[in-house]
Amino acid sequence: MIQKENGARITMAKIKRAKNGRIIFTKEMKRDYTILVPDMLPIHFEIMKYVFLNEGYKIELLRTAKPEIKQLGLRYVHNDTCYPALLVIGQFLDALESGKYDVNRTALLIMQTGGGCRASNYIHLLRKALEKAGYNQVPVISFNLSGVEYNSGFSLTLPIIRKCTAGVIYGDLLMLLSNQVKAYEIHKGDANRLIEQWVARITKQFQQSRGFALKAMKENFDRIISSFAKIPMKKVPKVKVGVVGEIYVKYASFANNNLEEFLAEQDCEVMVPGLLGFLMFKVDARIQDVKLYGGSKIKFAVATFLLNYFKKVEKAFMECVDKYPVFTQLSSYEATKPLVDGLIGVGNRMGEGWFLPAEMIELVNHGYENIVCTQPFGCLPTHVCGKGMIHRIKEMYPRANIVPIDYDPGATKVNQENRIKLMLSVAREAMQ
Repeated sequence: MIQKENGARITMAKIKRAKNGRIIFTKEMKRDYTILVPDMLPIHFEIMKYVFLNEGYKIELLRTAKPEIKQLGLRYVHNDTCYPALLVIGQFLDALESGKYDVNRTALLIMQTGGGCRASNYIHLLRKALEKAGYNQVPVISFNLSGVEYNSGFSLTLPIIRKCTAGVIYGDLLMLLSNQVKAYEIHKGDANRLIEQWVARITKQFQQSRGFALKAMKENFDRIISSFAKIPMKKVPKVKVGVVGEIYVKYASFANNNLEEFLAEQDCEVMVPGLLGFLMFKVDARIQDVKLYGGSKIKFAVATFLLNYFKKVEKAFMECVDKYPVFTQLSSYEATKPLVDGLIGVGNRMGEGWFLPAEMIELVNHGYENIVCTQPFGCLPTHVCGKGMIHRIKEMYPRANIVPIDYDPGATKVNQENRIKLMLSVAREAMQ
């Protein structure tokens, strides 16, 4: 197709559809289309963005956080839909309506994990919303490792997977260190400036096909931790707060009303468990499924190989952090399983499953007994495995001071913050 724009002739990619009617993102589209991605973890996603930019994709992270986005999501998504889906879809539609992008050369990228979780079903809700809003021509790309959907113009090659995995690890490390430095740094902004420097260095290494092999990661880990340890800090007693919950609301500041920023304003030190543990939990879930119910031996072998690789990287990560006593880290993934014995079965893996209460216990054991459990509307597994486990966890660990916070279109920020302040007042009394 040929279209004129300001007098210039522009060749547009021909739209191809799969048997089910969805638009296929083709190799031709890769050259001309801007791919929009909803942001969740600013450090991690910034690193991974450059992985795809270096592979020839035109990727842009959406960091818009206007209140109108929620209303836009409500307009095109049923109000019984889980809150994360509503926000992500609203953010996509807001971008398409902004006039910033050529809707005839824009694609949307969304995670699709497989199974019954919200992340598997967003894609269908999004396509339906696009149709209602009049954006039928916009292709939606499924980001998945399960072969759920295929697009000839977008493929997760082995180098991309390795670099993205490394990006997750680097993001976890930078998040872990910066959160512990920000609360005590003498010169405000030192940690954030160091994050920017390391993101630039890591992405440059990736561009040169370096920095993602295990040996190279170990070297970078040491350099990163050493650089953060040199930031001047004044250690004073502070309330330590852990953040857990549904993965999107737990990490995305847009979804949790800038929770980490609010806790920092309340003079707290914040600990947010990294993404690697959750990825290991999801891979391990595939292994447990085959053990419990049977299934493909090939998938079992692939999942086992991947989990073992994650364990090697995790071990290297933890050994490097252990060299610097000034920093605290949580335990290994395997060490979290025994924590839920008698509380919840490891076969419970829908959503965050057994790993959510395990993270809460982990935080308590490492001195972060004050915990905010983020609960989005519509995510039943999080309510069962999060809010539903709190009473029992408090019985097992009397020091635990946990507050579940509901996030939905009708919840007010003031109410959420007041509940957190009440939890913090209990924490301060315990400190005294």
